[in-house]
Amino acid sequence: MQDRGQTEPGDIRPPQTEETMTRATLSPGATPAPSHPVTRSILDARRRRQAGDLDGALSALAGADTARAATPDARWAYAEWLGLARRRFGEQPAPVYSPGTGRAAALAPRPDGALQVIAVLGMRWQTGTVVSRRSLRGLKPLRGGTA
Repeated sequence: MQDRGQTEPGDIRPPQTEETMTRATLSPGATPAPSHPVTRSILDARRRRQAGDLDGALSALAGADTARAATPDARWAYAEWLGLARRRFGEQPAPVYSPGTGRAAALAPRPDGALQVIAVLGMRWQTGTVVSRRSLRGLKPLRGGTA
């Protein structure tokens, strides 16, 4: 008698896994729902952007935990966030601070020389936080091809 998951010698069929069973039960053209929280945040942000809610889209990405995401997902989240920030704040002289992959903040200059966070991705900063310009290295303009 054969145990479940074992194959006879010479049997080349792959063992059935939950993933292959799920794919087999989907109708043609259907895709499984995203299971990764960052992917869900990105897709939620896209839906909100398409509905015209740029602030809602940015807030959906602000809650994304990009620190635990795979590098490609963190880069995807950053690309989506940057596009949204450019649409929402592109007319303002807003620099972008990006200390690492999947982490960024769009900042607005204040009259006292400090900067105020207007959008954030993957950082502990909250929108409205005031930060010193001196403590931030590598600020890049939001508008332009190199942010």
